[in-house]
Amino acid sequence: MAYVISSDCVACGTCIDECPSGAISEGEIYSINPDVCVDCGTCADVCPSGAIAPGN
Repeated sequence: MAYVISSDCVACGTCIDECPSGAISEGEIYSINPDVCVDCGTCADVCPSGAIAPGN
């Protein structure tokens, strides 16, 4: 299951640098492409605002 980014995202960019598959896209609130996400959880581990969690 791909990870998702909530509205708590502050668009700091930390997760983009850590994503090994390049699944995260920039924006006002960042987003994760579920077709590219490898479900590793690295993005959630480094997110300073706790905005990233496993999807449902």
